Amino acid sequence: MRELTVATYQVVTRLPLEQAVSAIAGEQSTGTFVAVAGETAELRARHSAVVLDLTEIPVPAGDGLPGARGDGPLRAALVRIGFPLANTGPSLTNLFPVVAGNLYELRELAGLKLVDLELPAAFGEAYLPAAYAVSGTRRLVGRPEGVLIGTIVKPNVGLRPADYEPLVLELGLAGADFIKDDEVNADCPPAPLAQRVRVVTRALDEVERRTGRRPMYAFNISDEPDRMLRNHDLVVAAGGTCVMVNLNVVGFPAVAMLRRHARVPIHAHVTGIGALVRHPGLGMGYVAYQKLARLTGIDHLHCGGFHSKFYVTDDEVAATVRAVREPLLGGFPCLPVLSSAQWAGTAPVALERTGTQDLLVLAGGGVLGHPDGAAAGITSIRQAWAAAAAGVPLDEVNEPELTRALHHFGGMVPR
Repeated sequence: MRELTVATYQVVTRLPLEQAVSAIAGEQSTGTFVAVAGETAELRARHSAVVLDLTEIPVPAGDGLPGARGDGPLRAALVRIGFPLANTGPSLTNLFPVVAGNLYELRELAGLKLVDLELPAAFGEAYLPAAYAVSGTRRLVGRPEGVLIGTIVKPNVGLRPADYEPLVLELGLAGADFIKDDEVNADCPPAPLAQRVRVVTRALDEVERRTGRRPMYAFNISDEPDRMLRNHDLVVAAGGTCVMVNLNVVGFPAVAMLRRHARVPIHAHVTGIGALVRHPGLGMGYVAYQKLARLTGIDHLHCGGFHSKFYVTDDEVAATVRAVREPLLGGFPCLPVLSSAQWAGTAPVALERTGTQDLLVLAGGGVLGHPDGAAAGITSIRQAWAAAAAGVPLDEVNEPELTRALHHFGGMVPR
């Protein structure tokens, strides 16, 4: 019996559903648009993809893709297709072109979204799981329980190296568990990475000297693979305890390579994910995406944010956090990260929808934009999470930092 990677797709077409689905299975395994001599019955038996089941569903919102064949009404289905492990081996590099490659261009399709993956056990044996995830991150930052609260250096671009030291010192002394570079600021001209590492670690040393706790700072080391490894080593040599990568920029296989090399947690940002997930009828769903991401061995994964400033629904964020917290191939733990317009006021919905405080909540403006400063911003978020955990409405909490945050941010954040 063949071992299969099973991909679940949402398919939209103007053709008979079986015809459209058959085109996917053929194109991504042994077939092409015309019969060829090498496609023997024996070869198909070993290597052809197989349609396992098909369930018709309502058509998702939006028009069909341009250039789709057929003149019938749009129809949609959830379909599970099995791709032989023998075709790819347990390799992300080989798997991705099969399950999410030249499918979206098929003219038989008016829409296609990869919504889930069932991976053979061989993938779990081929890749290293996260080394830190939830428990290791808590240990490194000295926060054994409760939500982890962090922030992002702002302005995200334009600061010079000398600007980082006082800002990181302020944030560290304010009680931040985690601070990170912005995704648009890696080894950039205004603040080259080597200079940034030097001044930031100096500030972290001072925070640790004064408080006994060392916040985790995620340096954005995203780069070409060889440079990324050197960037990692630069951070570790200076005493850094976390690196950050733009997962969709450097690519899943490159992050798996970094994991084999890494000696500190890997914080994965998902910049560019909107191009994959935003359209209801095209791209990839969060649940499938996070499985591929976690297989690389990342420790932290951005999952969106509740009441986000970006186009993601609270239902999608809750489903993503839930998926990230489920074991993958018996392991591959990961710390879910909430970000984008998070502040004290989003604590109740975040706790209600996730049911956990094993979260890293990143608030940029929600911390740095607090009218009484960054320390008050972090304090207000801790107060809000404590109130939410106790079932106390935020407007009944008599704490000046939280009260000021509610008055200041209440009318400006998205709902």
